[in-house]
Order: sequence, then C-alpha cells, then structure tokens
Amino acid sequence: MFTAAQRATVVPPEPPTHPRLSLTAVRATRAVLDGGWWPRSRDPVAELPGLILALNERYGPIRQLMLNSHSWDGHFRRLAVGTRVVRAGWFSTVDPAILIATTERGDQIDLLVVPPEVSAATADIAMAAAADPGNQLRAPAILAASRTTPTVARSEGVDATTFWDNEGGHDAREGLGRGSANTHAPR
Repeated sequence: MFTAAQRATVVPPEPPTHPRLSLTAVRATRAVLDGGWWPRSRDPVAELPGLILALNERYGPIRQLMLNSHSWDGHFRRLAVGTRVVRAGWFSTVDPAILIATTERGDQIDLLVVPPEVSAATADIAMAAAADPGNQLRAPAILAASRTTPTVARSEGVDATTFWDNEGGHDAREGLGRGSANTHAPR
C-alpha cells in the first residue's frame, strides 16, 4: 500500500546523472536482454531520471518502469523526468537483476541491472554481455558469470598469453562485448 506522499509525482531535486549504460547496437529478436545498466546507488530518485532520458533518446518516450521492490531504497508511483511523467511499478516478483521499461508505443526494453557495489571490471563484463545481441543468458546468469570471469591484469605478474591460449586466441574480456554499442560514461 502506498502512502499519499508515495502516490504523488516525485520531482528529482538534482539534475539527472549520465547513466553507465550499454545497449545493443540493434534490437535482436533472439536476444534475451537489450543491454545493461550500472547505477551508482540504490536511490531510484537519483538514478532513474538519467536512465529514462537515455532510453527516451534511443527508443522513444518511456511510459513505465517495473523494478524489484527489495533492491531500491525508496518507492514512488510517478517520477517527473523533463516534461514527462513516468509511472513506476515495484514488484517483489521482478528479478532484482532486471529493469523493464515500456515505451509509449508498447515496446518492452529489458535491462540487466548491475548492483552498484560491484567492481568496475565486473560491471563492464556484465554490461557487455547483456548488450551482446547474441547473448542467450538471463540476467542472474550474466551476473554470476561476470563475477567469476578472470580479470587479472598483466601488471599483476600473470603472463598475458595464459588468457590468450585459454580463451581461444582472445582476451576473456573481449569476447563478452562483441556486437554491442557501449554508451556508458567513464567512471
């Protein structure tokens, strides 16, 4: 049950931040996800406006978002973004690793949500995998795989040819991002 304050339209007090976002170059009919997003915090009022603006630019006006109710620090029903109002639905049944956006035309955009506390290397791997149009993994599997993918750098004393040989002639981090349009901002 929402209180009167939660039912009111929330107007973010700060300008939107540029989201750390990686989207598929083209929407693939067989892809499981349309990309990945790495919020900086669990504050939806701070994080969602920038994401909505980026999705508006790419897919057209966003009408509604569906998110996991336990993954965020606050809940509201409507969020003012620019001159538009976007409805938000908070559900315990939505996977915490997913955000579902619906456009005015009724198109559904499914994004991997990378937890804000993960490392930059893990986030980069996960977002690249989510934005790969050939990806067949669901969001939780991508997060699990990105946390176990070797990310040892050359400066750590490991011979780079070890990765080269074991990953079929390419660095393990390269293979996950093929075919994606990386649009996330530098950290």
